[in-house]
Amino acid sequence: MVILGEKIRELREERDYTLSDLAERAGLSISYLSEIERGAKRPSLKTLDKIAAALNVSRNVLVDIGGEKLKISMGDKIRMLREEDKLTLGDLAKNVGISPSYLSEIERESVHPSVSTIKSISRALEVPITTIMHSHESTIGLKLRASREEQGMTQADLADKAGVSAGLIGQIENGRVQPSLKTLENVADVLGVSPCYFVLDNDSIEQMLPSFSPELRKMLADDNVQAVLRLICNLSEDELKFILNFIQLFKKSKITNF
Repeated sequence: MVILGEKIRELREERDYTLSDLAERAGLSISYLSEIERGAKRPSLKTLDKIAAALNVSRNVLVDIGGEKLKISMGDKIRMLREEDKLTLGDLAKNVGISPSYLSEIERESVHPSVSTIKSISRALEVPITTIMHSHESTIGLKLRASREEQGMTQADLADKAGVSAGLIGQIENGRVQPSLKTLENVADVLGVSPCYFVLDNDSIEQMLPSFSPELRKMLADDNVQAVLRLICNLSEDELKFILNFIQLFKKSKITNF
């Protein structure tokens, strides 16, 4: 992502704003805004939104997106979150347990870190892992790569055992394609997990739990309830439809009898 400092200056001058005028409207210092316009500083996404709002334009106008939809890389996200927390490379690297040079390479997209490293970075920045992962990586791809790496399997190993090509595994992990249900079931079987593992959004569930009543949270923690949920994960599409239809009929029956 390239910030168009010259475009910011051009729009500012078109509106007869001085550096001081725009800086005040965006809530920034004059010197920092000047550095952004000169390309000496790369602002965070939050700062870019402030500038765009002050100029009354879309954020996309201020970045070079090469004719494609704006995508923020994982490295950019980590850098922006780190800077917003006022952490140096050394600070974050120490909290994560990696070297500052390696963290620098991650931010510059020179290397692709393991899932365990991404998790450590997300914990250090106190954000969900989905906040910093590649914008093109799907939850399915991230979980697939994590499961494969945990079992010490290469993409070729997994592909061979699941009866698919290594290229397809790579595309799924990178979020370029969505696997068919059959492929997902084959991969899950090889990795020894339920297909539900790949499609359930853990972060969304965690965010929903605080809104549940104490009684509902207690019920979900019950061993019998969890056993039922595990069984549901392994149902076929037809079996699940049958269960859902049965529940709907049961509820209608209760309403009628009432």
